[in-house]
Amino acid sequence: MSDIQQSEESGQSHVDMTIAKEHEAIFNALKQLADPLSKVMPQTEVAIHDLSKLPNSIVAISGNVTGREEGSPATDMLLTEAANGRVRTQMNYHTKLPDGRELRSTTIAIPDSNGDVFATLCINSEVSVWHQLSDIAEMMMGEAPETQPKENFVQNVNELADIILDKAIASQNVPVELMKKEHKLKALQIARDNGIFLLRDAADTIAEHLHVSRFTIYNYLKELDESEESQDPPAP
Repeated sequence: MSDIQQSEESGQSHVDMTIAKEHEAIFNALKQLADPLSKVMPQTEVAIHDLSKLPNSIVAISGNVTGREEGSPATDMLLTEAANGRVRTQMNYHTKLPDGRELRSTTIAIPDSNGDVFATLCINSEVSVWHQLSDIAEMMMGEAPETQPKENFVQNVNELADIILDKAIASQNVPVELMKKEHKLKALQIARDNGIFLLRDAADTIAEHLHVSRFTIYNYLKELDESEESQDPPAP
């Protein structure tokens, strides 16, 4: 190895160590914020996610709105954004828990000095009581359009996989038993784009949901890759 190569590797190693220390310092600061932030409003939860630990990315959580704990998985929305490299700050959006409770949520993307988002701070506040009052007013004044939740909170990776795959399958408007190959290819493409392959044993789980073999899933993935490559524009 040449002196130049050694110097470059040494420099890169120093940069990596600097970024790692920066991440550690920011996580320590975020963790100290979680508890006081969760107490600013009643029925509020604050979760800190380390995106390098996906899918089980929660490294700190204060409050007990969603029933999650340290080591619990990310939501389907965060997993999808991370898989596509577009995790971003989103303010005051609507979500719903499996038991029907409604939340207002905010996700704050945390970048490092390189501009790379490596963490998120997520705030979830239960607003069901306020919505019940609002519903009474709407009954008196006319119906308001129903909004769909943007993300789903889960307790484990299996639930997360089920949500991603159920959405992908539902998008085809055909029962799995009646699906043709093109339906299953499209469902697989959607699930892949939504981060399903960030989960362990994804191929087996997909195969079970689509009623095909694991080998078939890999063949489908190859077809998708070849199809997408053929559609890429030629290099200038």
